[in-house]
Amino acid sequence: MSKHHELSSSPETCHWGAFDAKIRPVLEVESGDRVTIHTVSGAPEVMPGGDLKVRPELKEIHQKSPRLLPGHILTGPVAVKGAMPGDVLEVRIIDVKLRDEWGWNIIRPLGGTLPDEFPETRLMHIRMDLEKMVAKLPWGVDLPLDPFFGVMGVAPPAGWGAQTSIIPRAMGGNLDIKEIRPGATLYLPVFNEGALFSCGDGHAVQGDGEVCITAIETALSGTFEFIVRKDMSLKLPQAETAKHYITIGLDPDLDEAAKIALRGMIELICAKSNLSREDAYTLCSLACDLRVSQLVNQHKGIHAMLPKTALHGGK
Repeated sequence: MSKHHELSSSPETCHWGAFDAKIRPVLEVESGDRVTIHTVSGAPEVMPGGDLKVRPELKEIHQKSPRLLPGHILTGPVAVKGAMPGDVLEVRIIDVKLRDEWGWNIIRPLGGTLPDEFPETRLMHIRMDLEKMVAKLPWGVDLPLDPFFGVMGVAPPAGWGAQTSIIPRAMGGNLDIKEIRPGATLYLPVFNEGALFSCGDGHAVQGDGEVCITAIETALSGTFEFIVRKDMSLKLPQAETAKHYITIGLDPDLDEAAKIALRGMIELICAKSNLSREDAYTLCSLACDLRVSQLVNQHKGIHAMLPKTALHGGK
């Protein structure tokens, strides 16, 4: 029978800045188990003052946890028994909850999509109404919240060494795809025994592109169900929702990222149907949307979304 575990955020359970096969797991679970993972957000320099409260565990992480590389504070890794290199880790996102009543957003000079047009750093702390599920923007608008994890990934191949959590790669990581929210499933290639899953970079809400380099960054709790898939093999992460198949392209060049996502969708269509590659290409042109995941993580992201009804029929 599957179990439900809980993993807190603390100096003992968090690692800062990098994915690395050398980081020992802080929890081991069986395939089919669920884990509620609590995360935190932000370095000391983006913490608020006044009446906005900073979690004690975040202050302790700042004091005690080394920053391995520039990047995010991640909770994990979680080892899933039976996962071996060449497998796929199926990650079902069961639930995502906001932990704090505030988040932060920053514009940094030489960063973001318009790196030369904003020469001054601007740090903003944004209050959130968790009952109404809106952000109280300082210019008077209530913006609906739609929380998800910007970073979800497994450990990279051991030969890669430590990899910053900023750049998304084959192991997942900083994908910043807002469709991978509760009810969605993320599929990650496995490169190490146990897979070694970590997550963080909580977003209260984000637009496609994440253009200024940050969303409303905040602390989240997520409940995930982990399933080891011996019947699948992937080179890059994929996802699906109740209504869409999603393939992902990552590359410093946005055009190349689009081509990677499109090739992935053509392969997925051919694997799930009797369509030829030509028919799959045509179907993509008719029904598949290419969306910009993010433009700001050095390796840009495009995700292709195909309605399942376009492939299988029905409503």
